[in-house]
Amino acid sequence: MSQQHIVAEAPPATYKLPAWLRVCFWIAIVISIGVVLRRVIALANPTHSGPPQMAGLDEAFTSHTALTLAHIVPALLFVLLTPLIVLRRTNQPQWLSAMFYPLGTIVGLTAYAMSLYSIGGWTERSAVLLFDSLFLFSLARAFIFHSNAELTLERRWQLRTIAILLGIATTRPVMGLFFATASLTHLLPRQFFGIAFWIGFSLNVLIFELWLRSVDRHRERASLSQIHSSPLRSGI
Repeated sequence: MSQQHIVAEAPPATYKLPAWLRVCFWIAIVISIGVVLRRVIALANPTHSGPPQMAGLDEAFTSHTALTLAHIVPALLFVLLTPLIVLRRTNQPQWLSAMFYPLGTIVGLTAYAMSLYSIGGWTERSAVLLFDSLFLFSLARAFIFHSNAELTLERRWQLRTIAILLGIATTRPVMGLFFATASLTHLLPRQFFGIAFWIGFSLNVLIFELWLRSVDRHRERASLSQIHSSPLRSGI
């Protein structure tokens, strides 16, 4: 007579976003789309009216229109794809992956070029260089796992890629706060843009990584619970 322990396997990590994170995700999507559409309209119909600070920003982007469009149009398409990845519970169709990775690569590479024209100088440029490098690294990791058909790990790194990208949306409310308090602080866009970039991207990365680790801890506890509750069976 022999005995063997039947040990339960760890449950697969689904990385399903909680309600509060889904709300934040959709807010970031709306902000991102609004920012791109506003910039496209400003490039198509340049105007010198409006607040001097905003007019100055529009002129700065107009000075490199082709590069700006080469960055924000693929970024818009990439953002429009993200709900299909974040909210999808089944395997991704091939066409989605075929668009996600090339678009992400274009967005990341053109972001490097855009950093040459950083309004916030080296403070903004350093944030772009760091978080854009993290974005491309995460994208590359996701693609490697995609190529190896390791779907759970691919999704983990895809979500990390998306969280970093949407950091640009988080910078907008921070910038809005700086604009709203400019009469008190007397700060100009070139002085606070870099700070806003660091705050926005850092918040996104920090919140996402904390949530991801909470998922991992929950999965580990569930795995241990199944192991401890698995019965001792006997067989001949």
